[in-house]
Amino acid sequence: MFQLGKTIISEEIIEKDFVCNLSACKGACCIDGEAGAPLEEDETKILEKIYPVIKSYLRPEGVAAIESQGIFVKGTDGEWETPLINGADCAYVIFDEKGTALCAIEEAYNQGEVDWKKPVSCHLYPIRVQDYSEFAAVNYHKWEICDDACTLGKELQVPVYKFVKAALVRKFGEDWYAELEKVADQHKKK
Repeated sequence: MFQLGKTIISEEIIEKDFVCNLSACKGACCIDGEAGAPLEEDETKILEKIYPVIKSYLRPEGVAAIESQGIFVKGTDGEWETPLINGADCAYVIFDEKGTALCAIEEAYNQGEVDWKKPVSCHLYPIRVQDYSEFAAVNYHKWEICDDACTLGKELQVPVYKFVKAALVRKFGEDWYAELEKVADQHKKK
């Protein structure tokens, strides 16, 4: 572990390799799991604002889940998250013609209909951030459904922190990321 400002970072994000391999996993992270995608407080307000646009992208099951549970829900840990369809798929999941799970929010973003890509927790994956009162813990989340992403990352020699660069910059800023790159470069030389 090392510290950058008010973040404590697992060395795994600079040591492990990762590149999403959607053709192999079919977006399993959006349809497997025990909870919805974690949401930050300000993201709940964004979702409320853009839901009318996103709704047209959603599957009927997603709309039904959102309309019965809410645009976002309190998880068992007391934190905000996306609702689930029958305790499995994220309510915001849609599928392409190959059966790959995609994000309806990101699809609306890609079409220029909204200016918010998706929850930062999704954008950051496989990094998970846990906020504490004095600092944020930045950790690599290992999940067997992402084994193909680890294999592809290793083949392409792309460390986790480089794969999620845009998301890390979005969450912590350009200066923070520049410092992370310096630490990673020094780490490689060891």
